[in-house]
Amino acid sequence: MLDSLLAYPQTLLGPLWPAVWTLVKIIVIVVPLMLCVAYLTLWERKLIGFMQIRIGPNRTTFFGLSWLGGWAQPIADGLKLLVKEIIVPTGANKFLFVLAPIMAIMPALAAWAVVPFSPELVLSNIDASLLYLLAMTSLGVYGVIIAGWASNSKYAFLGALRSAAQIVSYEIAMGFALVGVLMAAQSLNLGEIVKAQQGGAGLFSWFWVPLFPLFMTYLISGVAETNRAPFDVAEGESEIVAGFHVEYSGMTFAVFFLAEYANMILISMLTAILFLGGWLSPFPASWGVLGASSFGWLILKAFLVVSSFLWFRATFPRYRYDQIMRLGWKIFIPVTLVWIVVLGAWMQTSLWIWWK
Repeated sequence: MLDSLLAYPQTLLGPLWPAVWTLVKIIVIVVPLMLCVAYLTLWERKLIGFMQIRIGPNRTTFFGLSWLGGWAQPIADGLKLLVKEIIVPTGANKFLFVLAPIMAIMPALAAWAVVPFSPELVLSNIDASLLYLLAMTSLGVYGVIIAGWASNSKYAFLGALRSAAQIVSYEIAMGFALVGVLMAAQSLNLGEIVKAQQGGAGLFSWFWVPLFPLFMTYLISGVAETNRAPFDVAEGESEIVAGFHVEYSGMTFAVFFLAEYANMILISMLTAILFLGGWLSPFPASWGVLGASSFGWLILKAFLVVSSFLWFRATFPRYRYDQIMRLGWKIFIPVTLVWIVVLGAWMQTSLWIWWK
């Protein structure tokens, strides 16, 4: 049916059609993503408020509708930041100062090009999509480093150094965790990785079972990669007055937080795809609608994972810098290396029931 609907515009635009269709698909991905980022901030404040026995935002409404109390809060926050003045500190490198937030958000958006939402719905279904994701997620640190250096502030520079060391440390552990996924699925394509988790055992067919240490390492490293509490030493409000973005205001400040929340959603979506079966249902196919694979299952899994990010923030105090480094280098990296060896041996036996 979709092909018949697209036949007329395809004929009308001729050779321009591939570019126009790609642009349409990009808009279809980016616009909902930005809405999810905006309302993730509201969900964070409401969920943490519930955990701390507070109410959270409940005043800003759509056109005075009381039953929508708080739902317009993200829009109000965005408008407030939009009209605030962007102040560039004296002595700062103005070009790099403005470039830094752009460099922070670009990889967070570009990575979605290879994320499959269903077997058919993906912007670019490339075989090396896992490598592309590693490349894109590794670029985010440059925005933080450039922001800290270009601000000409000791606090910002200290936050940038902390963030660089933290991201490099946990990027290695995340990379080794993905090696385990690659071994189990025998593919670098994200769609094929989801298909490799199909099986009659439902949720026990997913890779979180044989790759549980790697699953936990990837999830916790994802929290550290996004500079979220308890790994938020790059911001460290109680120590270095908001860290690498201390000199930013207005929309330049907002773009950093757009990048942070977009990365949270990205890591949650990848966790769901790589370890939790993606769009696969946790129930047997005989259960009818509940047993059918769908985009809704992927969204639900990603929502549960991103909610755990907020749970961590409300639960754990910030780690000391030496504790963060010790966890990354002395625990996560050895654990992932050992489990890769165990996984390789396990796959050579008849006990390996996953992807053959």
